Amino acid sequence: MEEKARQFTQLLKTLANETRLILLHALLESPKTAGELTKQVPGITQSALSQHLQLLRAQGILDFSAYGQSITYSIADDRAADIVALAKKYVYAEELTHGAETAQT
Repeated sequence: MEEKARQFTQLLKTLANETRLILLHALLESPKTAGELTKQVPGITQSALSQHLQLLRAQGILDFSAYGQSITYSIADDRAADIVALAKKYVYAEELTHGAETAQT
């Protein structure tokens, strides 16, 4: 049980980053190239994007396919995808709640 808890904690630590959540949120929709992912995070440098993608790959969260010069990334870990989907629901629920409160006033 302790090992499973440690692994889950490590997964949460990896996901507890705004940029990585944005990247994974984009990848929930469909696999994307690094260029497409760059557009999801305005102002991110190629170096910073590469570091985030490398960490996600090292943790087994991302997979990739290479076609010539193009690398396409996708989510490899269903548990991570479930957590990101839950985070997405939470964010949109917050927006809907705040939007409803604003509309009532």
